[in-house]
Amino acid sequence: MAALDWLTARPVAHRGLHDAEAGVTENMPSAFEAAIAGNYAIECDLQVTADGEAMVHHDEVLGRLADGQGELRTMTAADLKRVPFKATADRMITLGELCDLIDGRVPLVVELKSRFDGDPSLVARVTEVLRGYAGPAAAMSFDPRQVEALRASAPELPRGLVAERWYDDPDWAGLTPAQKYALGNLLHGLRTRPQFIAYYVKDLPAVAPLAARYLLGLPLLTWTVRTAEDRRRAARWASQMIFEGFRP
Repeated sequence: MAALDWLTARPVAHRGLHDAEAGVTENMPSAFEAAIAGNYAIECDLQVTADGEAMVHHDEVLGRLADGQGELRTMTAADLKRVPFKATADRMITLGELCDLIDGRVPLVVELKSRFDGDPSLVARVTEVLRGYAGPAAAMSFDPRQVEALRASAPELPRGLVAERWYDDPDWAGLTPAQKYALGNLLHGLRTRPQFIAYYVKDLPAVAPLAARYLLGLPLLTWTVRTAEDRRRAARWASQMIFEGFRP
């Protein structure tokens, strides 16, 4: 088998196999246990803390899913582990704790969140943890500088670029049109040398990710697959899907 066949061998549960109606919250231990029970690979998000820890959480700030307020990067890991969540008794965990929970039973794909500010601390902690993890794992980011740093600090760790075509969500308001064009067309690939691509499902087909797949032979994941149309599009254009809201 090729070195990264494990990456696309099974569907990838987006932030774990979560179900808000059943009280299973995204990026929480219960969601990861459910994904493992279903034999799905796991995708999760990582944020850096004030003390340099990699916490499993999507948002930069508290409030959407958890009680309280404030930026995660201004709080310590110990602070965040004490934060209660609105719909679950679970608590936020570190990347190391997630690795212990999975224990190699299914593949793990971590997304490094970034403010595009060049902060290297999350990359440093992720590479430190994953170097000591024996299970199949890969790291990816929207930020090419994060991926470039992964390449420099841990070339043995599979690394990927996350991208979309248009970057028209308000979350991307800080990017210039030139930056958006470069990101959407993977123009930083020569610097980052990704080993896989994760591309927005509703933007497929697109030239850059399909060239990466068919000309360069890179695995192409697609996110986030939620509908029947998304699923058809993923099956047509991608190597594997990152899914949410149903069981493949």
